[in-house]
Amino acid sequence: MNIKPTKKTYESTDLIVEWQPSLCIHSEKCWRGLPEVFRKNEKPWVNTNGAEDKRIMEQLNLCPSGALSGYWKNENKEGDSNKANPIKVEVSKNGPLMVKGSIEIKHSNGDTEHKEKLTAFCRCGASGNKPFCDGSHNKIGFEG
Repeated sequence: MNIKPTKKTYESTDLIVEWQPSLCIHSEKCWRGLPEVFRKNEKPWVNTNGAEDKRIMEQLNLCPSGALSGYWKNENKEGDSNKANPIKVEVSKNGPLMVKGSIEIKHSNGDTEHKEKLTAFCRCGASGNKPFCDGSHNKIGFEG
């Protein structure tokens, strides 16, 4: 059964921040890197007034799972800049396979989806959100 992930949107004057909780691997980079915007114990947990839009975008680009992303309101959501960049694949020590760039994923049931910027794929086999990483490698002590 393929469940459509939830997507939440937060806006400032010029920036749109999207959060897809089903993709989050709980690396904590968001709230550790910019706690005035990403407030883990508050609702709403994303405060786009907590920092300048440029700084928020910089932090969004550090999200290892792609659960957090953003785009400028005056740009195409897909972003033309990602199309020109080559796809890069990085094997994380004891963690997911990180694919950087614009990709299309074709699932075993034939469904396709597009991912931009950064996608974390499970290597440990324990993810409850396969083929994507959900952070289960930390719980099972995966080494590889």
